[in-house]
Amino acid sequence: MLNSHRLCRPFSSLIDQQKKDSNLVKFKIPGKLGGRNLNPIPLPHRTILDPRGQDLDYVNVAHSHLVHSDWAKLDKLAPNLTPFRVKHILLKIQKDYVLSLEFFNWVETQNPNLHTLDTHSIILHILTKSSKFKSAEPILKKILDSGLIHLPSKLFESILNSYRLCDSSPRVFDSLFKTYAHVRKLRNATDTFCQMKDYGFLPTVESCNVYLSALMNLNRADIVLAFYKEMQRSRISPNVYTLNMFVNALCKLGKLEKAVEVFGEMENMGCAPTVASYNTLIAGHCNQGLLSAAMKLKNSMEKNGLILNNITFNTLIHGFCKEGKLHEANKLFSEMCGMGVSPNTVTYNTLKQGYSQVGNVEMGSRPFEEMSRNAVKTDILTYNALILGLCKEGKTKKAAYLVKELDSKKLIPNSSTFSALISGQCTRKNSERAFQLYKSMIRCGCHPNEDTFKMLISTFCMNEDFDGAVQVVREMLERSMSPGSAILSELCHRLRQCGREKLVMELCEDIEARRLMPEGFEESRGILA
Repeated sequence: MLNSHRLCRPFSSLIDQQKKDSNLVKFKIPGKLGGRNLNPIPLPHRTILDPRGQDLDYVNVAHSHLVHSDWAKLDKLAPNLTPFRVKHILLKIQKDYVLSLEFFNWVETQNPNLHTLDTHSIILHILTKSSKFKSAEPILKKILDSGLIHLPSKLFESILNSYRLCDSSPRVFDSLFKTYAHVRKLRNATDTFCQMKDYGFLPTVESCNVYLSALMNLNRADIVLAFYKEMQRSRISPNVYTLNMFVNALCKLGKLEKAVEVFGEMENMGCAPTVASYNTLIAGHCNQGLLSAAMKLKNSMEKNGLILNNITFNTLIHGFCKEGKLHEANKLFSEMCGMGVSPNTVTYNTLKQGYSQVGNVEMGSRPFEEMSRNAVKTDILTYNALILGLCKEGKTKKAAYLVKELDSKKLIPNSSTFSALISGQCTRKNSERAFQLYKSMIRCGCHPNEDTFKMLISTFCMNEDFDGAVQVVREMLERSMSPGSAILSELCHRLRQCGREKLVMELCEDIEARRLMPEGFEESRGILA
């Protein structure tokens, strides 16, 4: 038997890869698996023992009761059921998928241990052959969750061995591949894809899309590009959903020119770009600050008769807010309302965040008031934007009042809430209160980022409370975070000015012992010494 795991390793290993960068890892399968397999492995001719004697009598009697829907009589036979008998009864009634599923479920209620990998495989063949994929998927999920099989390869092997016995359909393997993707067992999905190709089977484009979607949800755009290329080699024709995800993956990896090229070819591939296609490409341009090109795409959508939606406007508004172009963002907001596209929570939050970032509390509060008038639900992001705006202006009491409101709204403060509050206290140079808020943040299970720590260190240094600054640095080290070279140099310099050379040495030794010394600090240490 061809070793699928060996042949597919260059692709499968991508699932385990933890580093995330913008370089596409090449998906190349050696040997026959690159493209459609022209020399598939023959399907095994597996036979099973026929029932004899008491087993044969039992199977025939049980079959008769099933055909006549006489479940009361069948209940009396339950104590003498065996996995062997269950398997043969299923094979005898396999042409009736409804009766087969009823019997399979009945056995489950009588004694779940009577079901083996073989009986599961048979019912999967029966259901998928009749195109009852929605009924097959819960059974597959239950197998995967139950620990019934120690190695996923055993499930594929069991389905393969009973394939001819059940005169099955290739969709049984497709269902297995799709289910692995649904439950995000992507390594298993990859192995199944490779094993399918060994035997000359290919998944449907719909199942490939489920797999691609799962990869995108896990931010594995690199593997999306690799798998799309394998789909091309295997001649699995993409549909518009496939191409949208491919374009999205290219945008995520910064390959915008290639994304535009693929977008331009969609029509020739029989897939006219949809609203989602345009939105994806608009987001790609906005993320790179190419707002003029993003607006041209919006205009192209309108010319082509496509209706702009919330996502279109929200993406563009976010792009302009991110660049500090709030006037343009407001114009888009007005256009959105004029076209009858209702702003949602994301729209208002984006505008509030934009105004909060530039410290314009008055304008930032307007979307909040409008949300209340239009009964648009507020969330923690809504409050975070308002709190940040107030804190940037040093209005910490008003910010604290908003925090109290969270309870009544059943909203829980998150890391961004605490970071905003800490920034407010740092703006007021109240380092002790800022550090108390940091402690509350930790107690609530929230995680501070580097910017929060840097704010705290800078504020302690401004107040000439160098012991407090050192304490914050030690807090960073406890979380395996390295202080930046600039801020550490400044702190060490100020400590030396105060004659605290010993403390500088202790701090540097601690940082070096943890291997968290920032790059460039060694040079600056020599200059400052």
